Amino acid sequence: MLRAVARSKDAHSEAWRQAAYLLHTSVTASDSSLNIFDGELKARHRDRAARYDPGPDPLLDEVADRLLDRLKDCTRAFESVLVLGGAGRQVAERLEREAPGTRHVTHVDTSQAMLDALARLHAASARSTPQTYVHWTDTRNETLPVAPGTYDAVVACLGLHWINDVPGVLTQCRHALKPDGLFLGAMLGGTTLQELRIACTLAQQEREGGVAPRLSPLAQVRDAGNLLTRAGLTIPAVDVDDIQVQYRDAMQLVRHLRQLAETNALTQRRAFLPRDSALATAAIYSSLFGKEGEPEQGIPATFQVIYLTGWAPDPSQRGPARRGTATVSFGDLQKDLGAGPQAADESQKPGTI
Repeated sequence: MLRAVARSKDAHSEAWRQAAYLLHTSVTASDSSLNIFDGELKARHRDRAARYDPGPDPLLDEVADRLLDRLKDCTRAFESVLVLGGAGRQVAERLEREAPGTRHVTHVDTSQAMLDALARLHAASARSTPQTYVHWTDTRNETLPVAPGTYDAVVACLGLHWINDVPGVLTQCRHALKPDGLFLGAMLGGTTLQELRIACTLAQQEREGGVAPRLSPLAQVRDAGNLLTRAGLTIPAVDVDDIQVQYRDAMQLVRHLRQLAETNALTQRRAFLPRDSALATAAIYSSLFGKEGEPEQGIPATFQVIYLTGWAPDPSQRGPARRGTATVSFGDLQKDLGAGPQAADESQKPGTI
């Protein structure tokens, strides 16, 4: 067993503190000058991911299902939909199947290879909804190539966490919406891949005597609501899911991340992880998070998904009433509803509910 696992917890205190720091690091970019991610590198990651077999994916399929399930709560149709990067194929398939009111889908992606793959898949399928493919080339300024007031809905499924200026892009999404248009988003949250973060931190501390960030900083749930309101979206709603995926080993997890284009794209990143550190990470991961005595069960990986819902402002939307406009007092309500709380307390006897 590796010494990194065999040592006492006290000897690991510094490594655990650094692991906790990386695990809970969050980022909420406030302007385009905050350059955390390399957009051109992320586009190349997506170019590479476009070459993989477009089969079912347990994570992308589950997140797309849960995100678009929100459309079932809407009584109106969204005829024109903008889909931003991420799980674009999964979103388009579900719009075709579950949102028959959709008349046109526009894909926007930083990867031309991904757009070409989407076009080939659509042409080979029996789907009838017309689709347009727009290459997002301005990855430095993160300016969306869309016209304002064009779409009934914007769906960003698992792409926002690679954006430097998240509030700015969300504001552009709001401008792209027609009045009372719907924004749906899903992004990875701060506890995503917590197992891998801890294992990699401990391995680097053991083998290299220090820690370098290997996984991206991610937004925390508490920041998500602020992102929507800063973008000018109304009726904001945020909820979160923890999705756990089982892998045979850490190597299979890394291969899956490459297929998802979810590998490291930090501007200040190491060129590579030394072989010793990589092997130590895999061994520590299995030792800490695998089921003892059941290696065939593999290892878990946790993906925290933050779901965002907001609407473009419109006068028809209901809002809070102005102060002083109430027509019924609380005293009248108390009389109408029966005895007040004090009377109810007096009627109760000890030992009764």
